[in-house]
Amino acid sequence: MDERRIDRREFLRRAGATGLAVAGVTAGALYLHGRRPGGLDGAVRRLKRYDVVLGPSEARMAIARGKSPEGLARAAVGAMGGMERFVRKGDVVLIKPNVAFDRAPSLGATTNPETLAAVVRLCLEAGARKALVTDNPINQPEGCFRKSGVERAAAEAGATLVYPRAGAFEEVFVGGEAIGTWPMLYAPLKEATKVIGVAPCKDHNLCGASMTMKNWYGLLGGRRNQFHQDIHGVIADFAHLIRPTLVFLDATRVLMRNGPTGGSLGDVAPADTVVCGVDMVAVDAFGYTLLGRDDEGPDYLRRAHARGLGNRDWKALHYREVQV
Repeated sequence: MDERRIDRREFLRRAGATGLAVAGVTAGALYLHGRRPGGLDGAVRRLKRYDVVLGPSEARMAIARGKSPEGLARAAVGAMGGMERFVRKGDVVLIKPNVAFDRAPSLGATTNPETLAAVVRLCLEAGARKALVTDNPINQPEGCFRKSGVERAAAEAGATLVYPRAGAFEEVFVGGEAIGTWPMLYAPLKEATKVIGVAPCKDHNLCGASMTMKNWYGLLGGRRNQFHQDIHGVIADFAHLIRPTLVFLDATRVLMRNGPTGGSLGDVAPADTVVCGVDMVAVDAFGYTLLGRDDEGPDYLRRAHARGLGNRDWKALHYREVQV
């Protein structure tokens, strides 16, 4: 009995250690479910709205078809009133391509650098003071930006490339159905006055298709691979989280299968299309038709539509089509 007796001090020490362990497990669980209450200083960051109010007679989406990526981007936004309708003198514009993988542009897994460069130039021509280009790739960032051609395209077009350094991430309040708060690449979002997404149209093995809504996944930090368990809920939350100024769907070439990484030219087909719009749900619903599928599309489109975050019935919107 004496050998098993624990004095009061030892009891408290062990109890304290147990309490810390339980607290650690609880905190870890909260983190893994995206429910942490704020940043290191206790503040909860919230993204501002970057959208522009349009009149009832103005187009919500434009579809441009032709051979030149630059011509397509210019024609698409031109059909919506021109980039000057969305970007004003002095704006700082954050442009978010998909640079997730260290793949050559021809493989369709990343944004076409020619399309990206066209969007950068359009913003600067409209009077933007600065154009920022960023992403948080799955593979090593420097290699992804270089091999995808985005690094060179951004520089030649006059943009500043923002790498996903550790100090650029902060906890951001999402308040969605799948994500509460989560570390995001916040520094460039904080500086920006306008935000534009430029996403490739491609197959995705987990969610069916990766387009403009899924593109915002690249702003997440932390252990984001856990979101694969509820990928449709997370993508629908992006339409709640961020109200971009514009989105461009780069379907100059489409990764038809084996997405999101691709790896074979045989998986890529030319679509010679760029779509520009203010309704991500509608843009992606149209984009899904370019993948040659006959179903209703990914569940995240249905969820976002049901929550009033966009309209997947793109034909019901005021849209325009142009040939370049």
